[in-house]
Parts: sequence; structure tokens; C-alpha cells
Amino acid sequence: MVTALVRLRGALQEARLPLELPGADEQRAARAEMVDQLEDYVIPRLMTLDAPLLAVVGGSTGAGKSTLVNSLVGTRVTTPGVLRPTTRSPVLVHHPDDAKWFGQDRLLPELERVDRQTNDPAALQLVPSPVMAPGLAVLDAPDIDSVEEQNRVLAAQLLAAADLWLFVTSAARYADQVPWDFLRKAADRSAAVAIVLDRTPPEAVDTITTHLARMLASRGLKDSPLFVVEEGEVSELGLLPPASVMEIRQWLRALADDEEARQSVVQQTLDGAIRTLARRTHSVADAATEQVDAVRRLREDANEAYDRAVTAVGEASADGTLLRGEVLARWQEFVGTGELLRSLETRVGWIRDRVVNAVKGKPQQAERVTVAVESGLETLILEHAEAAAERAEASWRSTAAGQILLRDAGEDLGRASRDFRRRAERAVRDWQSDVLDMVRTEGAEKRSTARFLAFGVNGLSVALMVVVFAHTAGVTGAEAGIAGGSAILGQKLLEAVFGDQAVRSLAERARRQLEASMRDLLDAERRRYTDLLDTMEVSPETPERMRAAARRVDDLRFASARRAPEAAPATAQEPPRVSGAEDHAP
Repeated sequence: MVTALVRLRGALQEARLPLELPGADEQRAARAEMVDQLEDYVIPRLMTLDAPLLAVVGGSTGAGKSTLVNSLVGTRVTTPGVLRPTTRSPVLVHHPDDAKWFGQDRLLPELERVDRQTNDPAALQLVPSPVMAPGLAVLDAPDIDSVEEQNRVLAAQLLAAADLWLFVTSAARYADQVPWDFLRKAADRSAAVAIVLDRTPPEAVDTITTHLARMLASRGLKDSPLFVVEEGEVSELGLLPPASVMEIRQWLRALADDEEARQSVVQQTLDGAIRTLARRTHSVADAATEQVDAVRRLREDANEAYDRAVTAVGEASADGTLLRGEVLARWQEFVGTGELLRSLETRVGWIRDRVVNAVKGKPQQAERVTVAVESGLETLILEHAEAAAERAEASWRSTAAGQILLRDAGEDLGRASRDFRRRAERAVRDWQSDVLDMVRTEGAEKRSTARFLAFGVNGLSVALMVVVFAHTAGVTGAEAGIAGGSAILGQKLLEAVFGDQAVRSLAERARRQLEASMRDLLDAERRRYTDLLDTMEVSPETPERMRAAARRVDDLRFASARRAPEAAPATAQEPPRVSGAEDHAP
């Protein structure tokens, strides 16, 4: 069981629930509370079942918890608060022989052990007292309804680490909602609870205790002992008259002296805590599943926006779209396409010679085509990067979780990155350089030929770019003839130098490199969204890991319950229980 609970703790710790989904706050708080209880109480207690029973004294502000603890011990071991809220460390009183059970590696391991009074709520003040019965320790906790959140959190943490809750309320505040929220949690997990009705006017004892007993019964706590401390004088040391707390002291001592009864209380609370932890884990697992689904949807929305951009850029850079405007004008200057286009329609057979003659001595025009291509590609990529960012942002803004992620992103994700234009320029120039290298490498053995010299590396490179841009010839209408004719001219020019097969290979390689470069650019933009989701550390395996861990704990509980009746002797008696309210009603 210890191993199973350690795995359950690990699974719960993985479930961070970072997205702001409906109910996420509640489940985050539940998860933290469950991890704390496993670390503070369940696992340490399961490993030290022989440790003294820990009775945590908790309750509302002004209920008289510290005064009660001092009176039970018979001396001032904890200081009652005069000003509210009282900020001080919790105080644990134990018999000196039991000191070994309360070291740093035992219950509540996160609290530093000190032997002096302190205002540090992260410290646990240990007070050995020979008045305490061996086998029993009493812990004075902060107010559960303190105006300071740190006090409230610590009080809840300490109560979750109790074998027995000694819940203190007053005649004036016994019906307050906050105490009953804690008592409901105790009832839900079958924790051992005793109620102390403190500061009760003698004339109101019957009325209040009758009402309180009914309230306890209606909330599943009818078996909880109910003690009454009448309102009375407090000594100079801050102690109540011994007779006022005699019944509580005798009950606690009887519990400490009866090992079987003490173990029964510990087992009752421990079993209830384990059962409740396993049950509540499934709710946290459901919340984790919602987180996984939300992250998946947000990721799909971002991917869909940028996948569309990658596809659109790929299509626009291959269907002749770029062979218009400035690129087309500079290309026509380079090859003199007016006469050559007419030649295409009538006398294709001698086009190569005409192309050669048309481009001789035009290195400046080739450079102008290169510049126009660079500008056209940059504009195309930037346009689609902006559109993808807008689409992704719009889809994220449609959910509350997405809105918060966008708000906390640290940049405007609805626009392309500030340095995107610069990166796009560099990528286009790198691709043009690669095309130049392809042509130079392919023509290494042809550099001395008249045609290679006539075209030049730059001229052949821009021709290859033009061929790539009309790869699919997707334009229609009047532009089809211009773009298609331009591509054919470029292809004929290349074929005049390299031959048909080499041109097809060059065009395919250049095309693949362009697509890869454009995809890398847009994927980097996409990662602004997906990296944000990755930082959430929402693992798809976490929900099932929690459920599996909870099922394992339940399986062990059920197996233990089946073995218990078989192992018990036929004459065994029912172990002593914590007495019911009816046994201790005034």
C-alpha cells in the first residue's frame, strides 16, 4: 500500500492543470490538498502505525483552542492570541518518551521542528510534557477562519494530518458555516472527530447541546463525542478550572491507555483518508483529461492555421502567381519576350537559338530579375504568415483558456514576429544562392561553351527560378499565356545548355528546397503557439496514470478488507470505537 500511495502521489503531482478551464481552480486546490495529505499524514502514518495518536485541536477564531490545550496539559504551553489574526507556529505537546515519533522525517515533514515559541507558521513547536499520557499527542492549530490565508491553509493542512480531530467551537459560533465545511469533509472521509462546545453559558447548555447534537447527526457525525466546557473564570496562567476539562482529559487518557482503541481510531481515520484520496483522484483525472483535450484543440487550431499558410505559399510559388507584376516585367526585359512569345506560337523548333540571341550581354537585367524574385517571395511569405497568425489568434480567443494564454504570451501572437521579415529575406537569399550553386555545379563542365558564356550563371539561375514558379501552371485566363510562355522560355533557355533531363532534375531540386525553406519559416512562427502549449507540460498520459494509481490503491484496500475477516479469530470482539454523541451528552 505504501508503494501504491507513493505512486498515487507522483501521479497527482504530475497533474498541474495549468489552463484556466471551468472548475480548474477547485481541482488544483483539491490536488494540492491531496498531495499534502499523502505527504503529511497518510504515507508517514502508514509507515509508523505504532506512533502516538495525534489529536489536532482546531476551530474558529476565538473558540478558545489554546486555552483548552493549556488547561488539558495543566500548564501554559501555547499562547492564546490577543490580537486577530494570531500568527504563530502550531504547537505539538507530547510525552517526553514519544519525542522520537515527531522528528523531521515523520508526520508533517515540511514543517521545521523548533523547541521555542515562534511566529513562523512554517515551524512546528515541539513541547515535551510529562503530564501527557504516552501514546497521545495534542497539536494546537491556527484558526480555520483566520483572515490570513496562510493561517487558513495551515489549519486545513494540520487537520488533514490528524488521527483525531478535537474540534472546538463556541456557544456563539457553533452554527457558523466554515466549521461545518471542515466537519463535512471529516464525515466524508470517516475521520475520527470529537466536538468541544466551549464557552457555553450554564443556562444555555441544554438548548445548545440538543441543537448541536441534531446538527451533528444530520451531517453524518452522530457517533462523534460531544463535550461541553461551560463559561467560567480563567486563572492568571490562562487555565480553565480543572473540573471544566476533566471529562475531556479522562476521555483522552482512556484512549491513550487503550492500545486497541487507539489503533482503532488511527485505522478508522487512515482508512477513510485512503478511500477518499482514491475516490477524489478520479475527479482530478477528469479535470486533467479536460486539460489534455483543451491543449489538443488549441494545438490543432494553431496547426490548421499554419498548415493552410504552408499550403498557400507552396501553391502560390508554383502556379505562376509570382510571374506577374515586377517579376514578369524584369523577366521580359531579360529575354525580350514580345517577339519570342510570338515565336512560341508558330516556330517552336528554332526557339533555342532566338533565346540565346535575346539574352546575350544582359547581366544587369538578370540581376534585376533576381531582386524582383526576392521581393515577390518575401511579400508572399509575409502575407501568409500574417494571415496564419490572425487565424490562430482568432481561434484561441474563442476560448477562455486561449485568451489567457494569449494575454500571458509576452508578445502579440496575432501578428507575425517582429523579425519575421528579416528572416524571410535571409531565407529567400539563401535559396537564391542555393539555386546559383546548383546551376554552377551542373554547368561545371559546360562553362567554356558559347551558350553557357552567353547566359552566365545569373541568367541561368533566374531562368530556373522562373521554371520553378510555373511548376503547376495553375493560373488561368489571360495570365496563363504570359506565365506559361515565360516558363517555357526559361525551360528552353536551360535546355539549350543542360539538356531536358538535367533541367527537370534541377527544377525539382530547387522546388523542394524552396518548399522546405518556406515551411521552416512558417513552422518557426507556428512554434510561438505550440511552444506556449508545451510549457503547460500537459501530458496525455497523466489522467490514465492517476486513474491506474487510484485503482491500485482501491484493489489493495478491497484485498485487505477480504483478508481481515479470514484472519480474525472466531472469538474476536469488535474493536472499541470512538464513543457516540449520545454517550457524552451532558
